Amino acid sequence: MGRTYEAVIRVNSQSGKGGVAYIMKSEHKLDLPRRLQIEFSAVVQRVTDSEGGEVTPAAMWDYFQDEYLPNPAAPWGRFALRSIAQDSTVDGATNVRVVLSDNGIDADLEGTGNGPVAAFCDALASHGVDVRVLDYTEHAMSSGGDAAAASYLECAVGGRVLWGVGIDPSIVTSSLKGIVSAVNRAERDATA
Repeated sequence: MGRTYEAVIRVNSQSGKGGVAYIMKSEHKLDLPRRLQIEFSAVVQRVTDSEGGEVTPAAMWDYFQDEYLPNPAAPWGRFALRSIAQDSTVDGATNVRVVLSDNGIDADLEGTGNGPVAAFCDALASHGVDVRVLDYTEHAMSSGGDAAAASYLECAVGGRVLWGVGIDPSIVTSSLKGIVSAVNRAERDATA
């Protein structure tokens, strides 16, 4: 009597994707798709296997950022999205114009598709980057007009299938950041 109950989720080398998914949703407002849960759980598993012990929610966020989210203040990968402009007609094609940093050198790219994601993939193809979006999920991270959007894109990049994640107040920018995340992860893994 007189005790309070406090839920504790422990994440260690034996934890499954359920614990990882719960922490990411409850602590960081990210509702990871099932296949991304599996992929990120493997990342957490590698860390806990090598370092031992349990993973705090703060450390899990650090691992997630290191794996999926580019840091604009420090070069994280080959590509960084600098600007986006788009125009489209109702029931027609969407055109995007982007400035994409490629190893620190800005490139002006244009592409056309049935929406901004397809148009961005077309723009990347014109720059020699082959990426196809296989699955796409997004959600608001909070309520209200100033909510950030989280986008999760499963992509085929150079024969590999992996996830990219983007977070931004603009759903379009969030989506394109997610594609950049997947491409950078593929590039990073290819050079490792």
